[in-house]
Amino acid sequence: MIYRQFPLLLISFLCLFSLSGCNRTQSEDYIDFNKSQPMVQDDITVKNEQRPLVIALAAVISPQETIDCYRILAQRISTVTGHPTVLIQRKTYMEVNKLLSNGEADMAFLSTGSYVSYHGFYDIDILAMAALDDEIVYRPYIIVNKDSNIYSVEDLAGRTFAFTDPLSFSGHLIIEDMLHSQGTNPERYFKRYFYTYNHDKSIWAVAHHVADAASIDSQIYDYAKIKHPEITNNIRIISVLDAAPTGPVVVRKDLPQEQIEQLRQIFLEMNQDPDTAQAMKKLMIDRFISPQPERYIPLKKIYDRTTI
Repeated sequence: MIYRQFPLLLISFLCLFSLSGCNRTQSEDYIDFNKSQPMVQDDITVKNEQRPLVIALAAVISPQETIDCYRILAQRISTVTGHPTVLIQRKTYMEVNKLLSNGEADMAFLSTGSYVSYHGFYDIDILAMAALDDEIVYRPYIIVNKDSNIYSVEDLAGRTFAFTDPLSFSGHLIIEDMLHSQGTNPERYFKRYFYTYNHDKSIWAVAHHVADAASIDSQIYDYAKIKHPEITNNIRIISVLDAAPTGPVVVRKDLPQEQIEQLRQIFLEMNQDPDTAQAMKKLMIDRFISPQPERYIPLKKIYDRTTI
């Protein structure tokens, strides 16, 4: 029998594992995915009639740990533009895409898979791409527990697999495409699979034998090795897949062009502010660079031939 979801109890245990965090206040410990987070600084002069810039995201690592870092980035936008910003966090990548598609969000921090899978009423454009260690690419890793008897992709047949999100490129789409090229799919190939909705939870699941294997983002794995070696020491990489571009920051194309260009410039210069740069580091971003949309074209083709 195929299980697409594990019980909520499992996810509660997985939430114990996190990678990094910005400073939090006691009132910010709980993240309500159904509510937006206002991001207006007290020292910003804002006209009452100004419509807030709505920014959406779905965290690739623990949302409780990253929301405060994204708040700092949103505060930077408010500081430079003088406009209020509202940050909306959703659990899944699809929910963020829907916010853009319905016109409920003006811009978003998207994962690679979210961007290549986006098909909405409102067209979107890339504002900037995230760079880490002068790289704007990462590699999907297939990981297993170090003590397992799994040494190749072929050994994964009949095992339990942890996906990240249905729209995650490294955490789902690339595996789906790999199996598709072999004439099979996750339902037939794995004994069962489930979604963790965070890369760090996938690492935790494999390290603690909840899943036999998972596919994750190499940048997140490398960061976890530094922050939580006691967990990654129980992990072994059995396959390194082709490089993929990092997730972009996007904006709806129907926004005024002047506003789009201002936002792009803010991101390109964001690392020059010390507080913002520190928050970016905790999000595994050194700086933002100009968009290179052509890098995503091959991945869009992978999505188009992948059944979700």
